Amino acid sequence: MRYVLFFLSCMAIYGTTFGQKQAVLDAFSTHGLNPDILDQQSKQNPEGCSYDLKVTTSSSAKDKVVVAHHNAGKTGDERWEVLTVNGKTPGKGAIKTFRKEHGQAIRPTTGLDEATLKIEKQNEKELVVSYKMLPAEIPVEASFLKDCRVYLSIDLATKRLTQLQTLNEVPVKIKIFTAEKFDLTVTYRYDETLKKYFPVSEDLNLLIKLLGQLNRMETLSEYANFTGCL
Repeated sequence: MRYVLFFLSCMAIYGTTFGQKQAVLDAFSTHGLNPDILDQQSKQNPEGCSYDLKVTTSSSAKDKVVVAHHNAGKTGDERWEVLTVNGKTPGKGAIKTFRKEHGQAIRPTTGLDEATLKIEKQNEKELVVSYKMLPAEIPVEASFLKDCRVYLSIDLATKRLTQLQTLNEVPVKIKIFTAEKFDLTVTYRYDETLKKYFPVSEDLNLLIKLLGQLNRMETLSEYANFTGCL
């Protein structure tokens, strides 16, 4: 008997999962939304473009503002020109640090787990859909993302993605730190000519436990003047 009950419980879970995915697909159809919104390929990887970047880092210790330019036509460290740090001409050390922090090419996570799709919010103005990423598609260096959930906010008037937010569901290990809170919010604009979503800003908020104390850290990256995108 217990095996029958187990089977029925599994079928109930499957039915709920299927129903949630179908509800998302139905909502997209009802509002005339392009399913490509869910596809990472519809979002421009900044590394393939030249652009201006302003990075503001805030913590309990200090604040820092770096203004830089990324040149997609160059290679290696030369791709980054650091213009100012806190409004002043940067020294060699500051340039080296910034280039090291931004030197690795970004490998976007492309796979979403369709079984986890569900509607979080729906009204006459906005549709918010959430999902989890396929663990097999997550880069090793970002393995903590398996414990996060992604929330897509779609403007029903323009039928465009406006925001993508990634939130942790449990405390996550990022390198040597444990983050009680991981909140990465990316806002987008859509380029009608290139048919791509471009990031406007990325706001990363962390609550990290360090030496038994919780420390808040925020990094706001603001993008502008995209050109020469591949």
